[in-house]
This record gives sequence, C-alpha cells and structure tokens, in this order.
Amino acid sequence: MHHQRVSRRLFIRDTAATAAVTAAGATIVAAPDSAQAAAEEVAAEVKKTRSYHPDMEYRRLGKTGLWVSAVCLGGHWKRIDKVIPADGPLDAYNAPGEDLMGPFLKNRYDVVSRCIEVGINLIDLAGDSEPEVYYKVLEGRRDAMYLAYSHPRSELRPPENRQADKLLELFKAGLKRCHVEYADIWRLMALERGGRHSEADVEAMITALDKARQQGLCRFTGLSTHDRTWAKMLMETYPDIVQMICVPYTSNTKTLPEDSMLDTARKLDVGILGIKPFASNSLFKGDGSPDGPHVEEDNRIARMALRYILGNPAITAPIPGLISPAQVDNAARAVKERRQLDLAEQAELQQASQRAWACLPGNYQWLKDWEYV
Repeated sequence: MHHQRVSRRLFIRDTAATAAVTAAGATIVAAPDSAQAAAEEVAAEVKKTRSYHPDMEYRRLGKTGLWVSAVCLGGHWKRIDKVIPADGPLDAYNAPGEDLMGPFLKNRYDVVSRCIEVGINLIDLAGDSEPEVYYKVLEGRRDAMYLAYSHPRSELRPPENRQADKLLELFKAGLKRCHVEYADIWRLMALERGGRHSEADVEAMITALDKARQQGLCRFTGLSTHDRTWAKMLMETYPDIVQMICVPYTSNTKTLPEDSMLDTARKLDVGILGIKPFASNSLFKGDGSPDGPHVEEDNRIARMALRYILGNPAITAPIPGLISPAQVDNAARAVKERRQLDLAEQAELQQASQRAWACLPGNYQWLKDWEYV
C-alpha cells in the first residue's frame, strides 16, 4: 500500500479491516521470549513507510497506524519572500500572483523534494491554497508523502458550511480540484475556539468525517482546533472518528500534572501533530533570510525547540513551516541530536521562549493558552 498506487476499492477493504480490529479492542502483547521478534516486526513495518530513510525517526500517528517522520512539514510558507525574489511581503496562506508563481512553485518543489530525500513523509495542509499547491508539486511522486488534507474555506469556520452534506460536498470538490480520488487524512478545521461550536455543528462534522471514510474519500479522519478542552471532549466522545488531531505545541508548552489533554490522547491512541512549534517565528531573532546575521543562532534555537517537543511522547510530530531546503536539513538534524537538553541549552531555549511570548503579535496571543496542556 505504501509504494504503489492503491485503488479506492482496495484501500476501503483494508481500512475497514483495520477498523474492525480496532473496534474489537484487539491488543497484541509480546511474551518475553517473543519481544525481539515483535520488535523486528515493527522495524520491518516502519521501513515500508513512505520515503523511509534510516537516519530519520518514525512515530506511529495514533490509531491511523501510519508511521510518520518525527518532524513533518507544515503547509504554511510564512516569510517565503525572504528566499524568493519579491517586491514586498507575500501572503503566508495564499499562493502569489502569476508574476511570482514560477519561483514560488519552484521553492515549494525544492522544499518538498528535500523533505523526501531526508525521510520527512507527511505534509499538513491548513490553508485554502495549500492543497492544490502541494498536490501539484507532488505530481508524479504522490506516493512519497502522506497528506493531511484541510481547506478552511470549505470546512467548519464559515457558518454556512455547518451541515454534514455540505461539508462532504465541499470536500469532494476540493479533491476534484486536486485531481485525486481520496486523501490520506481528512483533518477537518474547526473554529480556533472549538467550544463555540454548537452540538449541531459537532454532529455535522462527525457525520461528514464518518461518511467520507465510508465512501472511500479519505483513509483516516481527525480535526484541528486551538481549544484543548474541546479537543479532549471530542477524543473521548468520538474515539473512532478522532484518530488524530492538530493542536498547538511550542517550546513554552508543558503537560498539566492532572487531567491533561495529552494523557487522554495517549490513552485513546490519538496521534498529535503539533502546530506553531516556533510560536509563529516569534522564537527567532532573524527574519528567515538565508544570509541574515542570526541564521546560525536561530537554527540552533529551532533544533532545541524541536528536541524539546519531541521529548514528550504524546506528540507524534511537530510540523514547522519550512521555507528552504536548508531549513529542512536543520529540522532533520534536530531529530538526530540527543533529546535531552543540557543546562546551557535549557537556559538558552528558556530565554528564547520568553522572548517569543513577549514578541507574539496580537493575533497570536492565544498561544499563551497553550503554556499548560
């Protein structure tokens, strides 16, 4: 399934079989004398994942069963104007006009290519332009990446979309625009404050996700939200539908000692992709320019932040937005470095994290709600 084109009929069969085993609560516990054999079996399974590289670490994305790289690619291209010629700032969420489309697509192609080369194998799509952009640059090599699909304008944020049939219709239209029959994951986007959704909204979302999977439009389902209490409730209430979630997780984030959302995710085997690992780039002194005076320091801070996040086993993978192949290499390097920060690194990262909190723009002050999760 990982290295060849899979028909919708075939993956519906395999996904249904997997769901049946999960629903039955089957658990395989290796006896001591078979522990090595079990470990070897898992290792063999990991090697079949997309774009496997022996120097990359892979983690199981919860009950999806997908083995994804310990750092994945966030779809946003913030500060991309620092690495491609532009007269001014480019939109972080939308593709540029025709005059810059060539250099823009080349940048995205080069970044994705470098991800594949180093073993990064999942892209999270979270902007209205991102699905079409990334499916385009993956043309001819679609099976090298898992894609977690989302198209905000077609999902829960606009009130007029909050009906199951409407959500499903818009999802189908999005797949058609991308020239694909199905998505690996449909992780539907809710309001940042998900708790503001009504019960009817939630029912529409869950019904749409369930129908999409039954109809072979996606293999796995999940959602994104910035509301940890709401996310915890959904994981507990709809464990068969909420297979993975996208939520914020920064170098300032800590696990609550009791009643943590992360404990719930681990208990229910929900994969977590951590968005905003660099606090919307507030963690850095530089602006992302490849020849800027702070590049070396910012790269070091980026690696320490990723190492810190990876130290929490509840997080499957942080998903930074990367704007150059060099930044991809830096993220891959972080995975290979030791997890535990020494005292000097802890002090440096703490100082940078405090600076990030102080420098957060007004529209990102909500990230402070994720200091304790």
